[in-house]
Amino acid sequence: MVKIMISAGEASGDIHAAALTREILKLEPTARVYGMGGDGLRAAGGEVLFDIKEHGVMGLVEIIRKLPALFRLRSDFARLMEERRPDCLVTIDYPGFNMRLAKVARDKGIPVVAFIAPSAWAWRKGRAKRVAKLVTKVAAIFPFEYDVYKEAGADTEFMGHPLIDIVKTSLPPDEAKAKAGKKEGRPLVLLLPGSRLQEVHRLLPTMLEAAKLVRKADPEVDFVMPRAATIPGSLLAELVGQAGIEVRIVEGDNYDLMSVADAALAASGTVTLEAALCGLPSVIVYKTAPLTAFIVKRLLNISNIGLPNIVVGRRILPELLQDAATSDNMALALLDLLRPEKREKVLQDLKEVRLKLGEPGAVRRVAELTLRVAGVKA
Repeated sequence: MVKIMISAGEASGDIHAAALTREILKLEPTARVYGMGGDGLRAAGGEVLFDIKEHGVMGLVEIIRKLPALFRLRSDFARLMEERRPDCLVTIDYPGFNMRLAKVARDKGIPVVAFIAPSAWAWRKGRAKRVAKLVTKVAAIFPFEYDVYKEAGADTEFMGHPLIDIVKTSLPPDEAKAKAGKKEGRPLVLLLPGSRLQEVHRLLPTMLEAAKLVRKADPEVDFVMPRAATIPGSLLAELVGQAGIEVRIVEGDNYDLMSVADAALAASGTVTLEAALCGLPSVIVYKTAPLTAFIVKRLLNISNIGLPNIVVGRRILPELLQDAATSDNMALALLDLLRPEKREKVLQDLKEVRLKLGEPGAVRRVAELTLRVAGVKA
C-alpha cells in the first residue's frame, strides 16, 4: 500500500490537494493520503491530521509572529514521518513552511514532489537553486516556471495548470443566478477578501467602504461575498453589519457565482486566476504589513503581482497595492470595469489567460508523477 503525505497550508492549496487526492485514489485505490489540508482534502478521501484553519499565514512579519507554532508543526510532521514512513511527500504552495518541511523529508530519505512550487520566477536569482536542492521533482504549472527551475538544475516536468481541470461550474445558470442574488439588468459584484483571517481583517473593511461608494455612484449595483471555508461566517456578517451595506454572504459553488457576476474586488492570489478562468474581470487588491511590503518590494523581480497579469505578461487587470488600495481607488476601478466597453475588452484578454495555462489533464499528470516518485510502477 502506497502512502502519500500532503502538506497544503491554506484554502487555495486545499483545492489542489483535494483534486490531486481524487486522482491518486482513482489510479491507486488502496493508496493512503494524509497530512495537512482542510475540508476539501477530507472530502476527497484524504486524512487531515493538521487542519489549515489553524495554520494559514502570509507575509514576512506575520510569519515571524507565528514562528513558534510553525516550529511545533514541523516537529509534528517530522514525528509523523517517523511513525508512518510515507513513500512520498507532496508540498503544495505555502513555501515558507513547506520548503523547510521538504528538508526534513529529504534528510529522512523521503522523496519530495513540489506541486505549486515556490514562485522562484518572481524573486531574485537563487531561490530556484535552493528549492532544487531540497526536492526530488518540481511539477511545474507555468511554462516560465519550468524554464526557471530547469535552468536552476531541478528535475522538472511541465504539468500544465491544475485549475484548468478544477474550475468548472456545477449549477444550471438560473440556479447560479438565484444563489448569487443576480437580478436582471443589475450589475453584480463579488467581494473576495481572501482565505486568511489576517487578509480579511486587513482588506474587507476597505472593500466594504468601496462598495458603499460604488452603490452611491450606481444604486443598481448588488454585492455578494462567498465565504471561504477557513473564515467564520460570523466574522463576515459582523464586518458587513459594521459597514452598514447590504452584502449577500453565500456558501459554496464559488465558480458558479463567478460565472454569473459582472466584476469582482479580489485579494491577490489564486482566486484571481480562478475568476479569470470563469470570465470574471477583477480589481486585484492587496495590503500587508508595511515592513513586509518594504522588504518584498526590494526582492521581487516582476512588475505585476496578479496571476492573470503575470500569465499573459502584461497588466490586463488593475492592481491596487498597499497605499493605493484605498476605498476611493477600489470604487473607481470597479466602476471602470463595469463599463460595457471596458468589460468587453477585459473579457477578451481573459481568454488569453486560459490559452496560456496548458492542456487539460494537469491534475492527473501530477498524480501519475507522484505515484512514480513514490515507487508505484505504471
